[in-house]
Amino acid sequence: MSSTAGRKQVTLVNNQDRIVRPAEQVIITGRSLASIWRDQQAGTYPPNIRIGQKAVGVRLSALMAWLDSRETVTAENVVPVAPGAAKGRKKSSTTK
Repeated sequence: MSSTAGRKQVTLVNNQDRIVRPAEQVIITGRSLASIWRDQQAGTYPPNIRIGQKAVGVRLSALMAWLDSRETVTAENVVPVAPGAAKGRKKSSTTK
């Protein structure tokens, strides 16, 4: 079985731009719908285009340009987590 089974392929057909719906944006970017929505509200993500009364999407070209503009992770720009920093959920204050 291929490791790409079940994944959608992102391609421009005959170099034509197309609209990418939110579910596919999650697949392309690897981010949740909530994160995408927050970035749209902050103006740091490509804007939605209304394609129906209750349907929106973004242009694939705008989404790919946004991805290309993201910073590449390198050893020089990674901020390490402080040693001994608390990890996981905080303990509940209620006792059982």
